[in-house]
Amino acid sequence: MSRQLSFDLSTITPEEGAPAPDRLISGDPRFTTWNIEEAEGGLYAGVWQSTPGKWRMSYDEWEYFHILEGYSIVTEDGGEPVHLRAGDRLILRPGFKGSWEVVETTRKDYVIRL
Repeated sequence: MSRQLSFDLSTITPEEGAPAPDRLISGDPRFTTWNIEEAEGGLYAGVWQSTPGKWRMSYDEWEYFHILEGYSIVTEDGGEPVHLRAGDRLILRPGFKGSWEVVETTRKDYVIRL
């Protein structure tokens, strides 16, 4: 078994999704997720993309991500908006509550730890 894994999206069937209706604030965002790794112990890595829209978020997990393209705004409840564009990175910690607004279709790669 190889101890390395490349991010070759052409070999992965993506999953389609959307925010839960009770979390939707505006628009009609559609998600595409390429799950590249799901390891024992609750570790996930992949690439996620969303079309424009805004929804509420609540995190129980830890997530690191890197914006590959697009423009989004992440706002923690009671905090200042964080404007994210290609090249930006962010960590969302367990307990984060706020909103994600995709202004221009956004693609990120991510690592999530439950």
